[in-house]
Amino acid sequence: MAARFRIAHRRASVLLAVTLAAVPVVPGASASAQAPVTGGVVEWGFSNYILGPPPEAAEGLSEVSMGGLDAMGLKDGRVLVWGDNNFGQTEVPGAAASGVTAIAAGWGHELALKDGAVLAWGNDWYGQTDVPAEAKSGVTAISTSAMHNLALTAGGRVIGWGLRSDVPPAAASGVTAVSAGGDHSLAIKNGEVLAWGADDHGQTDVPAEAKSGVTAVSAGHQHSLALKDGRVIAWGRNDNHQADVPEAALSDVVAIEAGWTFSFALKSNGDYVAWGSDDVSESDPAGWGLCGPFLSVSSGDRFTVALKADPSAPC
Repeated sequence: MAARFRIAHRRASVLLAVTLAAVPVVPGASASAQAPVTGGVVEWGFSNYILGPPPEAAEGLSEVSMGGLDAMGLKDGRVLVWGDNNFGQTEVPGAAASGVTAIAAGWGHELALKDGAVLAWGNDWYGQTDVPAEAKSGVTAISTSAMHNLALTAGGRVIGWGLRSDVPPAAASGVTAVSAGGDHSLAIKNGEVLAWGADDHGQTDVPAEAKSGVTAVSAGHQHSLALKDGRVIAWGRNDNHQADVPEAALSDVVAIEAGWTFSFALKSNGDYVAWGSDDVSESDPAGWGLCGPFLSVSSGDRFTVALKADPSAPC
């Protein structure tokens, strides 16, 4: 399945979906001199907890992140959260009301990055909101999708906490990107994918082709994606064919996104390709009457949030 969307400049904070599980539309040359590309939220799929974005999410958002129970948006440095509030996760702390540069939604908990420090609130079953001292300064990227978190420091060191806090020695320096999955983690170091954590479906068994030249990674619930030379590499759980990369995603891909049981790839010519589970059209926005262009996409468990320049534009 493919649909057309316009290519737009990408923000440095979400390069190639490696930190926030949010897919930007194009590869970006340096975005330091670019104003953030903003849009409004559109949603599709099934969720018992999300009944639609708040009115203030209709425009001006620069980033979105889908969690297990709720969704996040970033608007002028201010964090928005909507959906379930059983863990107080929609009650955004005052520190996250301004100056935030990155967001990541987990399973009932939220992360935000401000002035190099990680902020966390919501579900703390496994200490996922107990930010370690080393993640309170010098952090450049964050990632979560379930109950463990990753932070990347300016020196390329990966810090982990929550349900899974282990980080292999190879990820202590030189890492350039991270992505946290259900119970496994991915990182890039010198173009090679590092993977650790649960491996019950082979999600950390990095294939030989992903051990060099990789430019992006995205961890799903129990499967993994990597981007190399414009093609998607996938491995891990495949019960919904989420690791069966279609031919359309084997060339000219510029960004990737792993949902829990489905996958997205964005192409330089403005197409998106989606595969995997689709029982509620979670990998098919057209099934919900939606179309691009999308500025970014973030997927969770059978539910996706995306940014669109004009959410009300007809298909």
